[in-house]
Amino acid sequence: MDQISIYLPGILLAYSAFLLAIASPGPNILAVLGTSMSAGRKSGVSLALGVSAGSFTWAVLTVLGLSALLAAYASALTVIKIFGGAYLLWLAYKSLKSAASHHDIETSELKGGKRTPSGYFIRGYIIQMMNPKAALAWIAIISLGLKADAPFWVGAVIVVGTFIMSAAIHTLYALAFSSAAMIVVYGKARRTIQLLLGGFFAFAGFKLLLSRD
Repeated sequence: MDQISIYLPGILLAYSAFLLAIASPGPNILAVLGTSMSAGRKSGVSLALGVSAGSFTWAVLTVLGLSALLAAYASALTVIKIFGGAYLLWLAYKSLKSAASHHDIETSELKGGKRTPSGYFIRGYIIQMMNPKAALAWIAIISLGLKADAPFWVGAVIVVGTFIMSAAIHTLYALAFSSAAMIVVYGKARRTIQLLLGGFFAFAGFKLLLSRD
């Protein structure tokens, strides 16, 4: 129980950062929305699960890489925190800038024509794995919950928890946004969502930069 109380705040903060990150429609989310609207819910869900599988892969690679690095060089945590905190502040800036923009979200169908469900799954996985920003985001997210002396289960809990959230929320996007009306509803709430995201990312970034453990 003592270990849980020590690491739980960081785990929850990592969950919150991930949850809010996928509340903001980036290229992967827009691909899910566009596919669901143009090719149907089944195709959108397949693409969404592929994106989630890619997120899981990035999370596993990041946890293993950071754990190995911290095991060899405990002082590397300071550099990781500086990098992660700076990236979170960059996300805060991007969110606030998006909130000030008057442009609505734009979806588009993937190029290459229609695919089978497995084809959409593979395409979603490739899209996520080829996204260089995914690696940067995962370093920031994992560093929020991973300390230098953290046991293996901490990283495992972050990876499994974020995968469950990713699969559920991406699938929900595909199901809900197969209707064009939902795009309109989301568009009206976009600026408020981006403001909240900007505030949270700023808070998490400063917390990471100022933390001493």
